[in-house]
Amino acid sequence: MCAAWIAALDRMNVGDYVQRTAGIEERVGKPLTASTKEDHLAAIRRFFTDCQEWEWLPRRFDPGRALATPRSITALLGPNPRVIADEIWAKLLWAGLNLSQVDLPETRSGHFYPLELVRAIALSWLFSGQRSDEIARLRIGCIRWQHDDKSLAGDSDQVLSCDGVCLLDVPPHKTGTAFTKPVDPILGQALDIWQAMRPTQPQFLDRRTGERVDLLFAFRARRVSSSYINNTIIPMLCHKAGVPAADVRGNITSHRARSTIASQLYNAKEPMTLFELQAWLGHRSPQSTQYYAKISPTTLTRAYTDAGYFSRNVRTIEVLVDRDAVTSNAVGDETPWQYYDLGHGYCTYTFFEQCPHRMACARCDFYAPKASSNAQLLEAKDNLQRMLIAIPLNDDERAAVEDGQRALDNLLDRLLDVPTPTGTTPREIEVPATATLLPIVSVNQSRRECP
Repeated sequence: MCAAWIAALDRMNVGDYVQRTAGIEERVGKPLTASTKEDHLAAIRRFFTDCQEWEWLPRRFDPGRALATPRSITALLGPNPRVIADEIWAKLLWAGLNLSQVDLPETRSGHFYPLELVRAIALSWLFSGQRSDEIARLRIGCIRWQHDDKSLAGDSDQVLSCDGVCLLDVPPHKTGTAFTKPVDPILGQALDIWQAMRPTQPQFLDRRTGERVDLLFAFRARRVSSSYINNTIIPMLCHKAGVPAADVRGNITSHRARSTIASQLYNAKEPMTLFELQAWLGHRSPQSTQYYAKISPTTLTRAYTDAGYFSRNVRTIEVLVDRDAVTSNAVGDETPWQYYDLGHGYCTYTFFEQCPHRMACARCDFYAPKASSNAQLLEAKDNLQRMLIAIPLNDDERAAVEDGQRALDNLLDRLLDVPTPTGTTPREIEVPATATLLPIVSVNQSRRECP
C-alpha cells in the first residue's frame, strides 16, 4: 500500500490533492515539483510515526523505511537559490536609492506612511539581506556606528556616520538568537533619519520573544506588517525601475533578495568565505548557507581557467614546414618536409606525436642536429613556415615537464628498450646519458608567442 501511494504521488498533478484551488489556478494540472512530493511524503511519514508512538496503531511497519523518498525524487532536491538577475537587481537598487514622494502609493486620504519610513524599509530590503519578518521587528537603536581611533582623535566632537563601520543589531530570528552584522553605511543613514523623526509610539509585543519592545518601523500606533515588503515595497520599486514583478524564476519576493545579496557576496572579486557568509546571514549551519549562496558561471569559469586543466595535459611545440618541398611534390618520395624543433635539433618523423621518445629524443635516423649543414640550410630558406602544434602528454611525460631532471631520468630508463621509429632502441643507439628534455611550452604561452 505504501508503494502504491508513493507511485500515485509521483504521478500527481497540482490540484489533485486539494479541493480549493484559489491562488493556484495557473498551476493546476501541472506535475508536482520534487520538493512538494518530498513534503507530502514527510507529512505522511510523521502521521504514521505519531500514530504508532501514541499507540493508536500497532507497529507493523516502519514508516521511515516503507515511505522513504525515492532516489528519483531526492536526486532533484538540493540548493537552488532563486537569485534575481544582476541587471534587474541593479535597477531595483537604483529605484530604492532614488525614491521620491511621487513614487509612494497613495490612498484616498493621501500617503499612509512618510517617505523616510518607506525609504528606510526599502533600503533595509535591498541592503540588509534579512527576512521580511526580521526587518519588520527591528528595534529602536538597532544601528550602531563603530569609528576608528583616527576619526575619534579629530578636533570635532561630531563624527560623520559615513566615516565609520555601520553595524546592524538583528533581533532573534527563525534559526538563532540575536546577532550583529556589518551593513552598508547608506542603510544606517536611512535608518537613523527615520529614527530621528519617528513619532513616539507605544511598545509592541515581539511575537517571537514575547517581550515588549520599541519597534523601529511603527507609525500611527501600528506596526508595519511583515507582508508590507511583498505587497507594497517590491511593486513600487519594480514600477519605478521599469522591470516586471516576475522573472523566469517566479515572482520577485522579499526572500529572493536574501539569496541575491548572499550570492553576490559569495561571487565578489574579494569574496566572502562560506563560514563568513554563514555568520553574516545568521545561520547555525553552513549547510543552510548553501541554499542561499550560488556560485555564478563567471566565477566558475574563472576558477576553471586558473586551474589550467587543458594546459596541464597538453603542450605545444614549434614545427617548421618546408613549403618548397611541399610545392615540388617531394612529399611522396619520403623527403622530409616538416621539422619538429627539439631545441638541440630537429625531428623529421612525420608521425611525431605518436613517437614514444618525443619528449626525450633518442636521436635515431630521423634526428637532425642543428649544427649540421642540412639544418643550417633549412634555417636559411625564405619559404619557411613556422607553426605550433599541440601534443597530449601522458603521466610520465607530464611529470618530466613539471618535476625536472629526476623525472626525466626515470623516463629515459623506461624508454631505454622501446623501439624508435627506425626500429632501433635507445640502448642500441647508445643515447647520451645527458639527454635533455624536449623544450616545449605551455598552451597559454604559445598562444601569446605564436606569430
